[in-house]
Amino acid sequence: MKPHTAPRSETQYKQFFQKYPYLREEVNPNCGRIDLPVSPVCNIQCHFCKRGLNKEQNQSNSVILRPDQAFRVLDDALALWPEIITVGIAGPGDTLASPHALETFRLVHSKYPKLGKCLNTNGLLLREKAEALAEAGVNMISVNMNAVNVGILAQICSYVLHDNKYMTGEIAARWLILAQVAGIRATADLGMAVKINTVLIPGVNDHHISEVAKVAAQVGARFMNIMPLVPQHKFSDRRSPTDQELNAAKMAAERYLPCCCHSSTPGGMLKTSG
Repeated sequence: MKPHTAPRSETQYKQFFQKYPYLREEVNPNCGRIDLPVSPVCNIQCHFCKRGLNKEQNQSNSVILRPDQAFRVLDDALALWPEIITVGIAGPGDTLASPHALETFRLVHSKYPKLGKCLNTNGLLLREKAEALAEAGVNMISVNMNAVNVGILAQICSYVLHDNKYMTGEIAARWLILAQVAGIRATADLGMAVKINTVLIPGVNDHHISEVAKVAAQVGARFMNIMPLVPQHKFSDRRSPTDQELNAAKMAAERYLPCCCHSSTPGGMLKTSG
């Protein structure tokens, strides 16, 4: 989609990033994508995520945009980069834990219905928000799914907050897995392309990747993205997987889903939150 075709200057680019310095890593014209940071809170806590439930509070350099602000940012970005064809929302909190992402996509869809719209989520609220996402024009969903075994996920996820219920251990893990499976199925049934993001954690879920891919494929996922653990927070004493381990995980997953590996944490279809 090319809403503007006027020549662009280096000065215009500099002015854009002077106005929006926090978007330097969020605009990727080479991939035709912009990510908008609008989601301030999360509803689960993973051992590899140090940000806590309030992502804005726990990131000194974090900027959270209101939906109307994000919409204006997109207008300005498209004026400079008409090659942007996809709008992503991946965080910094979970995109469905607050109404901000949905409100932003509704605004974007009203003016730019042909732009691709990609949402990243932990999947806890995906099934109940599936129809609203479809109505807002979202056509790509990325779900952070690190295990489909309760015992394994309980080693990765500290707790889950849902409906004013605070859950820990295997109860939280079971709830999250069931929600993710139902959410993937619901969005896939509505025609959205669903991709699974899985963090490869040596000694925890490295032997379990094929099972994650199998279950995800059975309920409608189309792709899988395997990412290396970045040791931090409660997993700061763990190591990142080797290239050989990443390749082995990819081969195991590809029995069920087309798969790619990344050497750094990606967001939307390229970023994770949780």
